[in-house]
Amino acid sequence: MKYVIGIDLGTSGLKSIVVNEGGDVVKEDYVRYETVHDKTGYSEMDPEKWYEATVESLKRILSSEVGKDIRGISFSGQMHGLVLIDGSGEVIRPAILWNDTRTSLECREIIREIGLESLLAQVQNTVLEGFTLSKLAWVKKNEPENFRKIHKFMLPKDYVIYRLTGNVYTEPSDAAGTVMFDVKEGEWSLPLMQQLGIDAKICPAVIPSHGRSGVLTKDIFNTAHDIAIYQGGADNACGALGAGITDSSKQLVSIGTSGVVLSSEGQDDYMNDGSVHYFNHCVPDQNYVMGVTLSAGYSLEWLKKLLDDDRPFDEFMKEAESSPPGANGLLYTPFLLGERTPYNDANVRGSFIGLDANTNRADMKRAVLEGITFSLNESIRIMRESGKDISRVVSIGGGAKNRQWLQIQADVFDAEVTIRTEEQGPAYGAAILAAMGEKWFEDFSQVSEAWIEYSEIFKPQVEDKEQYKKLFELYKKVYENTHELTSELLEFK
Repeated sequence: MKYVIGIDLGTSGLKSIVVNEGGDVVKEDYVRYETVHDKTGYSEMDPEKWYEATVESLKRILSSEVGKDIRGISFSGQMHGLVLIDGSGEVIRPAILWNDTRTSLECREIIREIGLESLLAQVQNTVLEGFTLSKLAWVKKNEPENFRKIHKFMLPKDYVIYRLTGNVYTEPSDAAGTVMFDVKEGEWSLPLMQQLGIDAKICPAVIPSHGRSGVLTKDIFNTAHDIAIYQGGADNACGALGAGITDSSKQLVSIGTSGVVLSSEGQDDYMNDGSVHYFNHCVPDQNYVMGVTLSAGYSLEWLKKLLDDDRPFDEFMKEAESSPPGANGLLYTPFLLGERTPYNDANVRGSFIGLDANTNRADMKRAVLEGITFSLNESIRIMRESGKDISRVVSIGGGAKNRQWLQIQADVFDAEVTIRTEEQGPAYGAAILAAMGEKWFEDFSQVSEAWIEYSEIFKPQVEDKEQYKKLFELYKKVYENTHELTSELLEFK
């Protein structure tokens, strides 16, 4: 039996899975790490920690009973992070991560200088605080010595591959998230970078997501043979691939630290107005639109810590089942780190609305589940208004592991929600890319049909669905009435 490894480089840890030729996951491994938040809005990490975590995980897998039969490795990686290396290949400064929001001023300056219409025409996306372009602009302005040292920039997973192979590449799905990549043309936008004083030579070469980026040499890991490494994809693209989202027949909802709604977009004349993201898929010649909730699963982690509850999440959330739809009149907005879709507002902060003397822990837990889901529904609403038929949603991540939450999703989205039989998130998509690189299948439709199965379906409940329609309208009013107030409160934090 032959195997491939899919590795997901997440925000808080690295997950590795081993998949056989039948698509079965036969082994898993996990390494936890922590990001650094030295200042409000800052989120950084030493890129070497990712490499060390990768090596630790690979050593365990390759020394196991399946190690001698591993044929390929590929990666899924957190998007938008900025890693800089100098001419000697050394890291210049800590990586600035996707959830870093220090670049509000740079975003405004870029839009003022380029113009939103021109930016959308050149790269099909607007620039936001979390994106790579604004991070580069921040380094240029605030750390000019470091900016002058830049030989290449990379995305997080690309840095790990560079450390394993010595080769600097990226691929379309991660390149698109830099907002320096022309999604429709599939190449770096040289005019945009020239306008902003960024030398295009610092961009990595772009190869297909299932393209071979190098080999894991047997000398380093003491393997019987060299193992091919394939470039992989952005975590959301890999999550979609691993969930079978390769056409517009179904959509993806992925709930991790952040939350994502993703739908394939096959129209050549599609024009993004900036309300959602429009990126290249890791499946060749496919693109997708995506809405993002910044603090999805993170909201639950925050609440769990706030309530000083160290029980496992399934036990922690059990209490929420005793609270009815609407959480007894309590609404939560998950704006702990600002919000992306549809507001693109780094300054807004979250809130509980409707607290009273009868509010209890169960209501707070249910309100957080509902608030995250309402936020994701903002993206679904935008996609429906653009003409998409959203009637079947595949849910992955933390939101797929709680039956109450799955039913809330079905009721709020007014759509059938299904889950994968083998739910491994973006790591599974990375494994598919390795399998495609190894030519186990002729095309991506074949591997999707052979490897991906769905299990239980959650259908909207009529009474709760109608209740949530009313609550969603109230939820939308919270931002309108609080964003200025929470922005003014930032000076006191």
